[in-house]
Amino acid sequence: QVQLVESGGGLVQAGGSLRLSCAASLRTFSTYAMGWFRQAPGKEREFVAAINWSGGSTSYADSVKGRFTVSRDNAKNTVYLQMNSLKSEDTAVYYCAARLSQYVVSYSYWGQGTQVTVSS
Repeated sequence: QVQLVESGGGLVQAGGSLRLSCAASLRTFSTYAMGWFRQAPGKEREFVAAINWSGGSTSYADSVKGRFTVSRDNAKNTVYLQMNSLKSEDTAVYYCAARLSQYVVSYSYWGQGTQVTVSS
């Protein structure tokens, strides 16, 4: 059974930093493209960042570009989201997800999410 487990969320003041981790039980993790999404209360889930299988290609939502960095360690089956200069509008539940390829639209697997709360 595939599991994606996020960790690293919490309460932080505006301007602070957090690093989220997502540990995947995927046997062939290194072949999957990974993504981070978030959902704030009363809002739809939105794309945050994505990374291809090797880490050589990344993409970001405009709202986080320059502040967030996605990376991965295939030896540890883990993807990370470094979040700097956090703002109150970054408050949300953050989810990681896996898809077969950066060229595949749909994500096959999702984690349960981790709460990030930014106080102003």
